[in-house]
Amino acid sequence: MKEERKDLSGIRQAVYQLCPLKENEWQDYSERLISKRFSKGDLLTREGQVENYIYFLRKGGTRSYFLRNGKDFTVDFHFEGDFVTAYYSLITRAASPVYIAALEDTAAYAISIRFLNELYGKHHNVERIGRLIAEQQYIKRLRKEMDLLSQTAEERYAALLQRNPALIQNLSVRHLSSYLGIQPESLSRIRKLHTRN
Repeated sequence: MKEERKDLSGIRQAVYQLCPLKENEWQDYSERLISKRFSKGDLLTREGQVENYIYFLRKGGTRSYFLRNGKDFTVDFHFEGDFVTAYYSLITRAASPVYIAALEDTAAYAISIRFLNELYGKHHNVERIGRLIAEQQYIKRLRKEMDLLSQTAEERYAALLQRNPALIQNLSVRHLSSYLGIQPESLSRIRKLHTRN
């Protein structure tokens, strides 16, 4: 994990889509951002640690997963332009139940919960952004649950493919099939169908 110079255009656009900030609010927010790089396989968050950061992915992608009885269960994927964190741990201050790993070389901005809480007390609009990010996570989780119950595996795969085709096509069958809730053999068949189309 390396630190690097800041190019804030992507995160500024993502933040302003949620809620435009006054110049002094953006200045306070952007000064707290830490630019980080992760190599493929690096962990942004570990199961059992308390989450202290929200990351904004400006390049690359991550996978959230947990392990039970030696089995690996993929909870979610995040791609360029997404905010990612172990929200349960960040909010409750309890140990994270998930790992978050870089799927490929990934560049991100991180902001600590300590600084965010300071900014929430100082700037109403920054607090609003925090609330809106949390609401988006809730909506995303509910949509995934509804999709699992109402869509075919092929429809869920096609929707995921639209988000980041290049990265999804290179993900392991094991990780993708776990996320989609299907057997690896079924995913291989679905991938073949999409390759032909």
